[in-house]
Amino acid sequence: MSAATNLRSEDQFLCSICLEVFTDPVSTPCGHNFCKNCINQHWNINVPQCPMCNKVFNTRPELHINTLFSEVVAQFRHEAQQKTSSSSSEQQVSKPGEVPCDVCTGTKLKALKSCLVCLTSYCQTHLEPHLTVSGLKRHQLIHPVENLEDRMCRDHDKPLELFCKTDQTCVCVLCSVLDHKTHEFVPLKEEYEGKKAELEKTEAEIQQMIQKRRLKIQEIRDSVKISKDDADREKAEGVQVFTALKESVDRGLEQLIKEIEEKQKTTEKQAEHFITELEQEISELMKRSTEVEQLSLSEDHLHLLQSFPSLKAAPPTKDWTQVRVRPPSYEGTVVRAVAQLEETLSKEKKKLIEAELKRVQQYAVDVTLDPDTAHPNLILSDDGKQVHHVDEERNLPDNPERFSTAPCVLGKQSFFSGRFYFEVQVKGKTAWDVGVARESINRKGEIKLSPQNGYWTIWLRNGNEYRALECPPVRLCLKSGPEKVGVFGDYEEGLVSFYDVGAAALIYSFTGCSFTDKLHPYFCPCNNDGDKNSTPLIICPVNQTV
Repeated sequence: MSAATNLRSEDQFLCSICLEVFTDPVSTPCGHNFCKNCINQHWNINVPQCPMCNKVFNTRPELHINTLFSEVVAQFRHEAQQKTSSSSSEQQVSKPGEVPCDVCTGTKLKALKSCLVCLTSYCQTHLEPHLTVSGLKRHQLIHPVENLEDRMCRDHDKPLELFCKTDQTCVCVLCSVLDHKTHEFVPLKEEYEGKKAELEKTEAEIQQMIQKRRLKIQEIRDSVKISKDDADREKAEGVQVFTALKESVDRGLEQLIKEIEEKQKTTEKQAEHFITELEQEISELMKRSTEVEQLSLSEDHLHLLQSFPSLKAAPPTKDWTQVRVRPPSYEGTVVRAVAQLEETLSKEKKKLIEAELKRVQQYAVDVTLDPDTAHPNLILSDDGKQVHHVDEERNLPDNPERFSTAPCVLGKQSFFSGRFYFEVQVKGKTAWDVGVARESINRKGEIKLSPQNGYWTIWLRNGNEYRALECPPVRLCLKSGPEKVGVFGDYEEGLVSFYDVGAAALIYSFTGCSFTDKLHPYFCPCNNDGDKNSTPLIICPVNQTV
């Protein structure tokens, strides 16, 4: 029998009402077959009419089981069950977490598809009618899912086939003409396509967010590596410097002890020489004393008189009256050793600061002055790199950003994270302020420079008085006045440091600062002072070869 004949024969054994293999088949007068129960229920609610050819009967026909056809159906059912039994041994048994076949009895096989019309999941064998029978081919099959009853309308027991855009919910056909009759509807597939597109967009956005976070992770790891490299470098430099200092201290101590011991040995050697001479003289004197004593006891008149002249005079000796063993002076010995150590330390410190200055100069930023913040008595250069004070106040709008009383100006650039560095030439001036300030500082009325008020600055007054504007201010003792000041800031570290660029020396550092606002470079050329302080403050390009 050919495959086509098989398909036709299988189709002929299915009731067109229940779409299942006939149970107690009966024949209508027009010659069509149905399950006895199916046709009776159909006629209980409809007029006597054939569901296949629509022939209407004047009276409800009396139906009897078609014995011959019933036997043929029974044979077909038996063969189908054997086929099912044979194929089930080749199919996979449903495992936990997998959707089982709803038709299988006993051992449940794994479902391959679920039918949205039948609300049933089928294994390979029980799925066969949906793949071969023309009436069942029109059913919508999907990947196997559980809880198919959730796909039925709870109010009308109809499949959820539409999507109500008004209420954003799935509804059946009856819902669309009853409860939601004034709402906007689209087929589930259309809404599915739209939502699927949105999900794809969401997925793309999520993937982009994931990628950004992966990049952030890499950025953090890179930062940790940079931090570790910096830490290793600092440790290596620290070990090198402190090893050199330790060696210098050891050498200094060794030289100090050697110098003291040599002085002591010289003193001891001199004393031993004097003692040796004195002991020799004592020996000679004791010998003469014995001779004198013996002569004085002699009763030989002639011998005493003859020996008296040679024994009367004391033997020749040294005049020890002015002889002294003077202890050496050790005053200044330790001080000189410490001074030499300080000189060595100063050289090592200078090397460190030079290296540190080179590193911070790598964070150089291009700073220009903001004319909207400049006090009316300040003149800014066209390139925004120079500022000086004049006696005549210009007529400028008093905007909120402008300083009203103090001759100050801020840089346009602001810093809310990271590190920054810039240099200012102060050569030829007798007074100036340089540093950084919070963006939210008060710019009107009297201004007091201090970290509490949002300023981290140093200043010069009277040509030689340098101070760090802490609270209270800290007097700075500088060997020489700087001609160019470098300003370095580390926002996260809470650090603002000032350098004498020419001398490669650290002037002062504000540490442990708590920055919560944007920071701006801050400049104050101070008053003109009768042209004594007319030289401008100049923002210089950073020469990183210093």
